Amino acid sequence: MVQRVTYRRRKSFRTKSNTVRKVKTPGGKLVLHYMGKKGAGVKCGDSGCDKPIHGIPQLRPSEYARISKRQKRVSRAYGGSRCAMCVRNRIVRAFLIEENKIVKKVLKAKAAEPASK
Repeated sequence: MVQRVTYRRRKSFRTKSNTVRKVKTPGGKLVLHYMGKKGAGVKCGDSGCDKPIHGIPQLRPSEYARISKRQKRVSRAYGGSRCAMCVRNRIVRAFLIEENKIVKKVLKAKAAEPASK
């Protein structure tokens, strides 16, 4: 026969906020431990991306205050707010824009060269 247990708080329904686990105490009693809700985790802040950021624990908002700054971010540019793919895209876009500026400058110089002769 299974030992019966009762909820220790007022809420008597099996909801997300009322998740419990049966735990055997050293005294041999079976009691319920409340698990608490799971966190959704940090998502990428770029528009339309919404991917989770790897390396950051998925906690409830209040629990982020209890962990250190080192655990809340990843060691790269835009560490705790953008995913790796979005950072890579930003770097590539910036590089290509600079390359485009250089190419325009060279073409402008070539166009001005025959006109001066």
